[in-house]
Amino acid sequence: MNPKYAVLVLIISSIGWGITWLPIKLINEMGLDSMQLILIAFSSGAIVSLPWLFKQHARWKSSLGFMLMIGIAGGFANSAFQTAIVHGDVIRVMILFYMLPVWSVIGGRIFLQEQIDRFRLSAVVLCLAGAAIILDVWNTSWQGISWIDLLAIGSGLGLAATNILFRFTQTIPLMSKISVTFIGCTVIIGAFLGTSTTSAALPGNQAIPLAMLYGAIWIMLITIGTQWAVTKMEAGRSSIILVMELVVAVVSAAIISNAQLGMNEMIGGAMVIGAALVEGMRGDDETVPKVSDSSVG
Repeated sequence: MNPKYAVLVLIISSIGWGITWLPIKLINEMGLDSMQLILIAFSSGAIVSLPWLFKQHARWKSSLGFMLMIGIAGGFANSAFQTAIVHGDVIRVMILFYMLPVWSVIGGRIFLQEQIDRFRLSAVVLCLAGAAIILDVWNTSWQGISWIDLLAIGSGLGLAATNILFRFTQTIPLMSKISVTFIGCTVIIGAFLGTSTTSAALPGNQAIPLAMLYGAIWIMLITIGTQWAVTKMEAGRSSIILVMELVVAVVSAAIISNAQLGMNEMIGGAMVIGAALVEGMRGDDETVPKVSDSSVG
């Protein structure tokens, strides 16, 4: 396989993630409640991926514990991210979500025994400082942090955990792991709606079919594209390309929705992007388990 194809797939997938806020906002504005939107989208994706999960059962049945952890981590990451995007400012959410260098470095050290060299330490410090500037903690004494901010940060933490689990479980087929993340999100949102005392009526327009297509096609394809592509190239190279997700989100939100960037968000966002680039350019750690044997089929 020509590595250029993996680069192209990852670029397209990153662009897809970067503008994923657009269909979420549009469908929500059509009257579909955020929790219902996420449930319909991810249950649709789960149904589409079920054939692979059943087909590959023999290859993951001895790793039920890991599959459960992937479902919880991936399900939470997607639930938190989608909810934060619906209710929050796209640029702020995306920047806080992209604190991935912090969680990836910490998780890589704990679970994958990756070394924290000066480049990784500088990435963590830069990322944390950028997030503190965005949240303006010096002037608000942490009181300015909203539940949406916490969801955005938590979704990045959940994704970092999911990525570590994907890398650690080399023998489990890729599509099985993707399927269980969609199922995990469906279960988490379904449980929340089941215990909620209020539920909005479903709209009678095209919102529900669009939510189904969004989950079964858009989210499914960019998830497969991202996870497949990162297994075909060096981790450092893929990390740099994935920064496009944040850049595309910020630029598209600024152009399409006329979102305004405050000075703290511009400075903090630049620092978070810088942290991702520092982590990406540091190169690969040869002690990190490779995932090139994960397969789609």
